[in-house]
Amino acid sequence: MKYEILKNETKIVDGKTFYRIKALKDFSNVKKNSLGGYIERESNLSQKDNCWVSDNAYVSDNACVYDNSRVYGNAWVYDDARVYDNARVYGDAWVYGNARVYDNARVYGDAWVYGDACVYDDTNVYDDAQVYCDAQVYGNAQVYNNARIYGYACVYDNARVYDGAWVCGRVRVYNYACICGGAWVCGNAHVFDKAYVYDKARVFDKAQVYGKARVSNNARVYGNAWVYDNACVYGDARVYDNACVYGCAHVHGCSKVYEHDLIFK
Repeated sequence: MKYEILKNETKIVDGKTFYRIKALKDFSNVKKNSLGGYIERESNLSQKDNCWVSDNAYVSDNACVYDNSRVYGNAWVYDDARVYDNARVYGDAWVYGNARVYDNARVYGDAWVYGDACVYDDTNVYDDAQVYCDAQVYGNAQVYNNARIYGYACVYDNARVYDGAWVCGRVRVYNYACICGGAWVCGNAHVFDKAYVYDKARVFDKAQVYGKARVSNNARVYGNAWVYDNACVYGDARVYDNACVYGCAHVHGCSKVYEHDLIFK
C-alpha cells in the first residue's frame, strides 16, 4: 500500500464524510508521511502507480483517480468520473458525471468537465471553460476563457475555442481552427484548416468554413454553404443555402449570398 486513510482527520461536505490521506512510502515526488487531499473511500484513489490527491482536493462517490494522474489544488472529482494516465485536474476545476480526463490532458482554473464528456491527449481546458454532454476535446486542442463545448461536438487537432465562444451539436472544429469572441458554431457545421470564426459570428446547419477563411462581426453562414480559401464574411452578411464564397472574396455589410451563388476573387 502506498497510502493510508486517516480516520481521525475528516471533513463533512454536503453530508459526505471525507478522509485525509497520508503517504506510506516515497513515490514520484511524494514523500513518505506527506499528507494528501481528501477522499470518501479507498476506491477513489488507486494504491498502485503514482496517482495522488493532494492539497485541498476532494474525490468522492464512485469517482476514481488512477495510473499516474494527479488531482490537487481545490479541485473536485466525483460521481462516476475517471482521471487517469498522466492527466492533471487542479485549481478550482470540477470533473463529474461520467466524464473522463486522461492521457496528458489538463483541466484547471475554474473549468468544468462533466456529463459524458471526454478530454484527452495533450488538451488543456481552463479559465471557466466547460465541456459537457457527449463532447470530446483532444489532439492538443485548447478550450478556455468561458468557452462552452457540448452536445456531440468534437474539438481537436490543435484547434482553439475561447473568449465566450460556444460549440455544440455535432460540430467538428479542427486543424488549427479558432472559434472565439462570443461566436457560435452549432448543428453539423465544420470549421477547420486554420479558419477563424469570431466576434459574435454564427456558423450552423451543415456549413463549412476552412482554408484560412474568416467569418466575423455578426455574420451568418448556414445551410449547406461553404466559405474557404482566404475568403472573408463579415458585418451583417449572410451566406446560406448552397452558396460558396472562396478565393480572396469579401462579403460584408448587408450582403446576402444564397442558393447556388459562387463568389470568388
